[in-house]
Amino acid sequence: MYYVNAEQIHQRLHFIPLIVEVCGRLQGRGKLDETDYFAQERALQLAIEVVTDVGSCMIDGFLMRDASSYEDIVEILRGENVLSAELARYLSDLVKLRKPLMQDYVSFPRDGLHPLMDALAGRMEQFNESISRYLQQELS
Repeated sequence: MYYVNAEQIHQRLHFIPLIVEVCGRLQGRGKLDETDYFAQERALQLAIEVVTDVGSCMIDGFLMRDASSYEDIVEILRGENVLSAELARYLSDLVKLRKPLMQDYVSFPRDGLHPLMDALAGRMEQFNESISRYLQQELS
């Protein structure tokens, strides 16, 4: 029998609309200022944390193989058919930003919207749908 902390997963999934909203606001701006760059970096960071936190809960709860890295969390979810290959490719690129955002923040590029921002809102919504569908399928 699985012990899946569905409440913790849902709490994090319910945070996705806020990330999506910030993405929409940033995309509607012309030239970004320092506050916009900070908002962009925080939106990217929070998206990464949602993906890795939810992924870790799914891996632990459904007794999937242990992850060796953040990228591996995404790969495990793809391998278990929780995520599509296309979504997993995007999320893998996203989680690779964790180290630059957390450790190399001084030199993180601040010259416009980050390339991953264009699709972030839609991909996070897809992530939410994929996780919710898998939970419903496996826990029903």
